[in-house]
Amino acid sequence: MLGLVAVFIAAVLFSPHRGAQILFLTSENLFNVVRAVAEIGIIAVGMTFVILIGGIDLSVGAVLGLAAVGSAVLMVENGMGVVPTVLLVLLIGLVFGLLQGIASARFGIQSFIVTLAGLQVARGLARIWSGGQGVAIAYGDGPGEAPVAFSLLGERTFNGLVPIPALIFVVVAAAAIAFLRVSVFARHLYAVGGNQKAARLSGVPVNRVKIAVFGISGALAALAGIVHAGQLNQGSPNDGAGYELDAIAAVVIGGTSLAGGRGSVVGTVAGALLLGVLNNVLALNNIDANIQLLIKGLVIVAAAGLQRLRPAL
Repeated sequence: MLGLVAVFIAAVLFSPHRGAQILFLTSENLFNVVRAVAEIGIIAVGMTFVILIGGIDLSVGAVLGLAAVGSAVLMVENGMGVVPTVLLVLLIGLVFGLLQGIASARFGIQSFIVTLAGLQVARGLARIWSGGQGVAIAYGDGPGEAPVAFSLLGERTFNGLVPIPALIFVVVAAAAIAFLRVSVFARHLYAVGGNQKAARLSGVPVNRVKIAVFGISGALAALAGIVHAGQLNQGSPNDGAGYELDAIAAVVIGGTSLAGGRGSVVGTVAGALLLGVLNNVLALNNIDANIQLLIKGLVIVAAAGLQRLRPAL
């Protein structure tokens, strides 16, 4: 949170001006920041659950691409309505995550390997489903057109100010925060991440917790894919490439330990917003894209270093 405040203050200080107006602080720009981090933020919430048990999920970006393709194909080519499409795509993400969780928990395969393979599988399924190319989403009532209601995902509400994806991100984050604070499952999750052997001896259903966590991650990645398709009006098998790295970065910057057992969704939200603010102010100042990557990398390393120092502070 302190890092987010520091980056926010720096963004204000280094923001370009239009007359006396600070461009970064305009309401439209601030909501653009939240809109830009919505997809990564949704994925990062699911990634937080996985990392809290000491795992990792490298497949989330590919699952996003699979969900975006699925959303486009089901509505445009199969004539399905919005609600059946959303439910089916979420189910696909959930099942995909559960299968990865089963492979990791039941067969003892490291989650890094399982989800690395899952990344390839999801990307391959997306290419097969789409014929290897993007599927454009046109809206209307005729054949080959998606229901107009789906276009709301690319709209803004509250007098055209608040992006719908930002609202979805807020709802997901709030639900996850509440869930981790009051549920018995949350205590099991932290126990597994803190000491898996002790958790098992205490009666915690370790395997079920692991499987459920990967299911949550898969479902949220699918939700992000639906939002992605609604914002860009298309589904492409290449969508979501590299998103898993940004999601992991948001979780790490937010203070969740890669060793598991320590962290929070509040920190993840702060980490996602920190990256969003950083990207935004760099773009406002027309900083070279390569320099932006360098700065983001340094911020991630600094955040990881602070995690190492925190017990001693």
